[in-house]
Amino acid sequence: MSSAHQVFDEMPKPNPTPVPTLVPTAIPVDLSKYSKRVLLKTIMDRGDGGLGLIDQRVVVGGWVKSSREMRKDPVPGAQPPAGGDAKAVDGGKDVKCVEVFQSRIPFLRSIIKVFGGNVVHTKEKLETVFPKQATPSVSILQINDGSSVISLQVIVDSSIAPPCQLMPTGTCILAEGVLQKPSLQGKHVIELKAEKLLHIGVVDHDTYPLSKRGLPLARIRDCVHFRPRTTTVASVMKIRNGLNQASHTFFQNHGFIHVEVPIITATNTEGFPNVFQVSSSIFSAKDSKKDEPVSTNDTENIDLETVKLSIVEKTKKVEELKRTDSNKEAQYAAVQDLHKTNLLAAELEARSKSKLRSKSQSKSKMENVIKDDGFFSNQAFLTTSGSLHLESCASALGNVYAFGPRFQADKSDSKKYLAEKWMVETEIAFSELEEAMNCAEDFLKFVSNWVSENCYESLHFLSKRVDRTIPDRLSSLASTVFEKITYTTAVEVLSKVTDKTFETKIKWGVALTEEHESYLVDEFYKKPVIIYDHPKELKSFNVRLNDDGKTVAAFDVIIPKVGAVIRGSQKEERLIHLSKRITELELKKDQYEWYLDLRKQGTVKHSGFNVTFDVMVLFTTGLNDVRDAVPFPRHQGKIHN
Repeated sequence: MSSAHQVFDEMPKPNPTPVPTLVPTAIPVDLSKYSKRVLLKTIMDRGDGGLGLIDQRVVVGGWVKSSREMRKDPVPGAQPPAGGDAKAVDGGKDVKCVEVFQSRIPFLRSIIKVFGGNVVHTKEKLETVFPKQATPSVSILQINDGSSVISLQVIVDSSIAPPCQLMPTGTCILAEGVLQKPSLQGKHVIELKAEKLLHIGVVDHDTYPLSKRGLPLARIRDCVHFRPRTTTVASVMKIRNGLNQASHTFFQNHGFIHVEVPIITATNTEGFPNVFQVSSSIFSAKDSKKDEPVSTNDTENIDLETVKLSIVEKTKKVEELKRTDSNKEAQYAAVQDLHKTNLLAAELEARSKSKLRSKSQSKSKMENVIKDDGFFSNQAFLTTSGSLHLESCASALGNVYAFGPRFQADKSDSKKYLAEKWMVETEIAFSELEEAMNCAEDFLKFVSNWVSENCYESLHFLSKRVDRTIPDRLSSLASTVFEKITYTTAVEVLSKVTDKTFETKIKWGVALTEEHESYLVDEFYKKPVIIYDHPKELKSFNVRLNDDGKTVAAFDVIIPKVGAVIRGSQKEERLIHLSKRITELELKKDQYEWYLDLRKQGTVKHSGFNVTFDVMVLFTTGLNDVRDAVPFPRHQGKIHN
């Protein structure tokens, strides 16, 4: 028996011993509506593990997770001949001498190699003398189509397909066959005996990045287009999908309206210093050549200085012809020659300037300096937040939310930071700070419960492979009453800590670090904490100023393992205070005229919050790096796909 081809993740196995009293229910399995195949989850995720589908004919598709080849069993009761070398029993047929010799080829090859022989050449000679004959065998494949964490065992006879060496890990197959009880002893409850292979998507085993076993998540970040084929990443993606669906369900159940906010904006939405500027310019060597003057003559190798010297000589000749009163034809010819030389010099000079300009543009590109190309009437940015535009919708529709990518060009090495991050944002009209904090708490509890109930298989797999505390952590978040404290109280608690030294010394006015937040939720309160009423210097310009004149109505929701997952605030609805903050922070007031108009025309108290969705995925899956929680992460220095 050949060794099995392994995959990055060993798949979880069904219960090896079915409950004796279990009576399979013969419920027909449904085809996928749009692909005329049966999704594996409709077989493997049944309560009986698929036993109720025995003898049903199905078409399944998926990618090979592991494979091994096995010779067919000998006839029961048959005894091998004495010595066992000249003959063997396999299905009642004698093994020919040629087959016996072929079986010894690896041994002969080793002997030849010891004595310095050419192994490859000798192998070719042997296979020429003794043509290889196929030995009846079966391929045992574990395939998965991504719909279930459990793989289906597929038995493929060598009479309908090549041996499994040609179907290694990563091979895509579409197989038609009959579901049956396992023909081999093992942990599987059901298997498919393939009768036809309708499709085989081959794999180059040597170059396929997931061929090797035990690759850590960090190693497969450079092949993000393949990593969803691993069970771990596939489970993370399904949980991410569950959190997405849970978020929409929560807001829709509470009467919120989903709106789309722009990704390209003329406003630096929260005054961040490092933003991505948008330009339609395309800097490339091919395009830069379009700006260069094109000459009809072959002037590529002509030196500009040589042409200038020629102009001096030809100018002297023209002047000399004029002084000597030579014939008009000679003077005209000399003048025309000088004129052409001047044109050539102008062309070469323009070309030289164009090359310098091209080099300057390339340098500017390297320095991330992009000038306005005139596509928009003013500067344009990739949005850092959709909250300002949501406020516009909230002032007409009431309760609104948005879900999408947000961008920030910070050069950070944090495992929770990406240049492109996904956010859930909401604004609630006629709402104040306390109501927004309650909404944020209810949201986290709802999505934790929802994903626990609807993504059980994926969570169970990750709890065994990544973090065993996942179920307890989700249950605790959903059932615990959050602690609410002011920023001032948080500083007082941290200032009294004597058994621990923080890297950033705590005092009033200093932003709380991840280390501070972790101490509060993990060691002091031992539960999620909402910290509100922060110093105004630490929050955005549009947060409502409190009566003390020093703090603003902002809050952060801190949860175990990941820290701050939600940041929210009550927005400043008073025109005078908002204008004053814009001036204090030296923001460009003309960019915010439309935003100030909302305060001039029918202003309303409103509040909201932003959920860092990627961090919520980290909390739910137990992962430590956000680059593993996003299908195609964008961060400093890395963008492949």
